[in-house]
Amino acid sequence: MNTKTFTIQPEDANTRLDSLLAQHIPDLTRSQAQALIERGAVLLNGMSGKKNERPKAGMQISVTLPEPKPCEVVPQQIPLDIRYEDDDLLVVNKPQGMVVHPAAGNPDGTLVNALLAHCGDSLSGINGVLRPGIVHRIDKDTAGLLLVAKNDFAHQSLAAQLETRSLKREYHAVCVGHLKDEAGTVDAPIGRSTKDRKKFCVTQENSRRAVTHYRVLKHFLPPGLPKYTHLALRLETGRTHQIRVHMAHLGHPVAGDPLYRTGKMPKAESNLGGQCLFAAVLGFRHPRTGEEITIEAETPPNFIDFIARLCYN
Repeated sequence: MNTKTFTIQPEDANTRLDSLLAQHIPDLTRSQAQALIERGAVLLNGMSGKKNERPKAGMQISVTLPEPKPCEVVPQQIPLDIRYEDDDLLVVNKPQGMVVHPAAGNPDGTLVNALLAHCGDSLSGINGVLRPGIVHRIDKDTAGLLLVAKNDFAHQSLAAQLETRSLKREYHAVCVGHLKDEAGTVDAPIGRSTKDRKKFCVTQENSRRAVTHYRVLKHFLPPGLPKYTHLALRLETGRTHQIRVHMAHLGHPVAGDPLYRTGKMPKAESNLGGQCLFAAVLGFRHPRTGEEITIEAETPPNFIDFIARLCYN
């Protein structure tokens, strides 16, 4: 059994116990938290808690989590679009709709399953059996470039570049509305939404700093449709859904985004199959040779088609 203990902070005081658990323990839903409480696996100052109890600041919560069920990730012969490869690493162009690694609801058919078939045992083990070789991730419905490490030496070097923000990651997106500034920076902390566990938001509570730089590539004013802006965005940090959250925070959500696009979505956007966003450029220093390498991906077909409709509608 795995036991986690934390102390209630003043900003979390008087929040329901089940909500607190869902906020503090990654991947734990509120319903799962309630089940743990009902089983007596949650102690509040050493006493069994109640799901609707509202702990006070300074009280200690102890949660006993069940052991995770073993999961075997098997190699699968899935085509890969590899843009660079050597003995230490590879760069793959992930298609829209592919999940990066197995998780609940996606046990196979992922990029990791395909990598295991392609690389065999030649993947770093730093991230465990479910995410071998994965240095960073992009969302299921975001296409584009991903770095994969073939050994721990390469993984540690690339992860360090990610941590020091020297690894270049540029995305392209079409966002709703007309951005008045031709370039700008969004410096706003991101944390998980307390209203919807699937979403993240700009918040000061249980958040981490997030910085996104953007520049306008083109404005679109198609008759009969909303205004749109084509952007290049550079990540300084790498939070979950960062670009999608930051652009929605500015009032310019990514076109076609099923999670952060509010209001009725125009047909032109719903045909995108997900957010109009892709990882376009990846730049890094080779772990072994020190060579500066930059890989660029071409614009995905659905992105091109959407822009064409905006230009000629």
